[in-house]
Amino acid sequence: MPDFPWPSGSATGIGSLPGTDITEAQRIVLGELPSLPHLPELPERGPGADLIGRGAGFLVELPVELYVGRWQIAARPGRDQRHTADLLDRDLDQLTEQADGFTGTVKIQAAGPWTLAASLDLPIGGRMLRDPGAVRDLTDSLAEGLRRHVADVRKRIPGGTVLLQLDEPSLPAVMAGQVPTESGLSAYRAVDGPAAATGLRTVIEAVDAPVVLHCCAPDLPWQVVRDSRATAAAFDLSLLKDLDPVGEAIEAGLGLFVGAAPTRPAPGTRPDSKRIAERVQKLWRRLGFPEARLPEQVVITPACGLAGAAPGYVRALLKACHEAGRRISEV
Repeated sequence: MPDFPWPSGSATGIGSLPGTDITEAQRIVLGELPSLPHLPELPERGPGADLIGRGAGFLVELPVELYVGRWQIAARPGRDQRHTADLLDRDLDQLTEQADGFTGTVKIQAAGPWTLAASLDLPIGGRMLRDPGAVRDLTDSLAEGLRRHVADVRKRIPGGTVLLQLDEPSLPAVMAGQVPTESGLSAYRAVDGPAAATGLRTVIEAVDAPVVLHCCAPDLPWQVVRDSRATAAAFDLSLLKDLDPVGEAIEAGLGLFVGAAPTRPAPGTRPDSKRIAERVQKLWRRLGFPEARLPEQVVITPACGLAGAAPGYVRALLKACHEAGRRISEV
């Protein structure tokens, strides 16, 4: 079995948290998720803190701008790009300050190439996804930008290990040919599995760090994840339908970031670490793998991002995930 770059019985967040205070958000993450903290994302701060704007900010020599509420490729860097970079710098400064002396693994997140291609507009109109050449340029640019980003975080936390999460919520739609054109009357041509994996692998091989591929949409393409050479896959457990590809992925040595904690609680309920742990243990037992491998190969997470959750619930949920990680280690 591979030597995974996180401690046994780990838990972490997917990325986004509510609010606009990065100092408090980073404090919560480091306090409640000590085994595998992450760099929080706060999309409530507006453009440049959103998934697409923040992800596009990593592109090298492909400037972007906001135009009628959408991000598009620009002729030159402008105010929108400077604002995005400023938000990221503030976040990284907080991480550097609060994680001073940290020697474990820290996770950072960025939108993946297919989600960016399905969301960024070309200057002439239409998504980048319509143009295979533009997608290749985007992928190469993102690979270089994330290589630099990982290197920067590594310098800021010299005793730690950097784990990169690529967020690909649009990947299933891209592969199914379900990304609509501007008119909404048709959709862009589907991208097949080998091409999807090649794009992801371009980024993964460039960054010089282990990579988690995250998709909390239905129909995660497990073979593409494996072919991309990602270290792990992150998914929403409630959307899992077919266990066979999951078992094959585990057998192949893929780590699992299992989204077992609901991000939207039923009224009057509190996060329950015992129930979260039991959901993960039930999945593992159905797959038939040795119990001893569970805490080493699996990381417990919320089902998806927490940007829309109540702040009090977020702290309790992250704490429950950490406690659930401890529970699965005690079996």
